Amino acid sequence: MAQKRDYYEVLGVDKNASAEDLKKAYRKLAMKYHPDRNPNDKEAEEKFKEAAEAYSVLSDPDKKARYDQFGHAGVEGQGGFGGGQGMSMDDIFSQFGSIFGDFFGGGGGFGGFSGFGGGRPQRRVMKGTNLRIKLQLTLEEIDKGVEKKIKVNKYVACKSCGGSGAKNNSFETCQHCHGTGVVTEVRRTILGQMQTQSVCPKCGGEGRTIKDKCPDCHGDGIVKTEEVITIKIPAGVSDGMQLSMSGKGNAAPRGGVAGDLIVQIDEAPHELFERQEQNLYYNAFVTFADAAMGASLEIPTLNGKVKVKLEQGTPSGKVLRLKGKGLPVLQGYGRGDMMVCVNVWVPKSLTKEEKVLLEQLNKSPNFQPNPTKQERGFFDRMKDLFN
Repeated sequence: MAQKRDYYEVLGVDKNASAEDLKKAYRKLAMKYHPDRNPNDKEAEEKFKEAAEAYSVLSDPDKKARYDQFGHAGVEGQGGFGGGQGMSMDDIFSQFGSIFGDFFGGGGGFGGFSGFGGGRPQRRVMKGTNLRIKLQLTLEEIDKGVEKKIKVNKYVACKSCGGSGAKNNSFETCQHCHGTGVVTEVRRTILGQMQTQSVCPKCGGEGRTIKDKCPDCHGDGIVKTEEVITIKIPAGVSDGMQLSMSGKGNAAPRGGVAGDLIVQIDEAPHELFERQEQNLYYNAFVTFADAAMGASLEIPTLNGKVKVKLEQGTPSGKVLRLKGKGLPVLQGYGRGDMMVCVNVWVPKSLTKEEKVLLEQLNKSPNFQPNPTKQERGFFDRMKDLFN
């Protein structure tokens, strides 16, 4: 699968572009690659959709913030996450119809474009509400990425009426607009008569109304039920990060556009490791003898145990770095490191024999403190912290 282009690159703007700049850039691309201008041109159609996907993310402050922080993974992840992934032409026209209408229908000569309508206002399209859930993950799951199946209570299209809200497809012509979907108003002004059109408030622009409501959804076209959703989480996500699954939220009444499912990552505490960005920290406790003479330590990682050589005379507080043993970089290359903090274990109680041995060792010159200049500098800095 080809890697997606940067959304700012797609629209030809920088990250500091204003909302108006984003809108202008999108309008320009929509005009250039519109299907009616490029009949039977698959490449133009894909660029048209690509621009719509980029604008759908960057024009939404919440999605834009996640994209700026986490890139494509912040708004789509894998296998179904996306700000505009999989958008159909109907989705694009319904979501951005007002932009197209202003630009193409405002006397610019593009009134014949399908989906826009030069003089006819766009039908009001309902949008389902977003759903938000928390998903707890272990470090092991974050390390490799994971696929989760979760049950969500949500609104879905009514099966009895196919989401139309009408029993046995029983519709009748709207009496308010007489089936046109629009209402016309004529006003007298000092400049003469002015005529305006607007979407019919009774039928929402459909030109028809429900005669007999569906008994299962009571005419709404949606019912609440439990649905199992598969969520694919990419490796390297972090606590608090939000991923968006386009169209997996609540269905909209009477065939509108479904909302999104917002998945917030909740990282479970780990028994052994602490995390800082992509690095992991582990406390290794060693005996005084091992620290003094050197030893081979067995250090746990997320992918099994590794052996680390402890040099002779290693002081307590020494940090050993294990390259590439941390977490993977989200949608990138490489991994963080494992930081092993060496702690010399001091026993809390001693037997008489142990005390005698330690007293003998303590008289040896090798056991008398003799810090280097560098070590003394460290102690001086520590002293300053507490004064």
